[in-house]
Amino acid sequence: MSGVNPEGCEVYSFKQPSAEELEHDFLWRTTCRLPERGRIGIFNRSYYEEVLIVRVHPEILRIQRLPEELRDEKTIWKERYRSIVDLERHLYHNGTRILKIFLNLSYEEQRKRFLARIDEPDKNWKVSPSDNHERKYWKHYMEAYEDCLNATSTYHAPWYVVPADDKENARLIVSRIVLDVLQDLKMEYPKTTEKRRRELQAIGRQLKREK
Repeated sequence: MSGVNPEGCEVYSFKQPSAEELEHDFLWRTTCRLPERGRIGIFNRSYYEEVLIVRVHPEILRIQRLPEELRDEKTIWKERYRSIVDLERHLYHNGTRILKIFLNLSYEEQRKRFLARIDEPDKNWKVSPSDNHERKYWKHYMEAYEDCLNATSTYHAPWYVVPADDKENARLIVSRIVLDVLQDLKMEYPKTTEKRRRELQAIGRQLKREK
């Protein structure tokens, strides 16, 4: 997004929920950061964490202060999928286009990138013990992603699954997706009406007389 005017584009990174955020429903904190009409909002992590990480580690549900009857793992994920789909449909019908891109990285490529970050001092900050720990749950994450993508990819907000082992190719695909959506919006500068043109010409004549 380096070519986009930062005045019209905001990035939000969502980390572990705060005490205030845990007092609300799981969609609240991201809804508060939705972009205004005419602006672009980029979410680094989002409400999808609540059906991925939380599903792999259901013990997290215990700190979310949900009533016990709502923590039933046989139903909670389907209910959250439904909430997500309903929210995204609502946003679509109120003028927000949603792009959901899943960068599909292989297990082996992830290992290589972690090792490269360890070997490169400038990128050491990108690696933490928790990253390596979570690799133990790879199979569980794949199952959670598969169920999530199948349940929440809709006409209004489809998922784009991008092969990400090849960085350059992945960036090209993502760029093409973004450009296609922007072109579909058929955006253009407002056209000047004849009345407005006469007003501007009158202002111009006044300014010229000031010489």
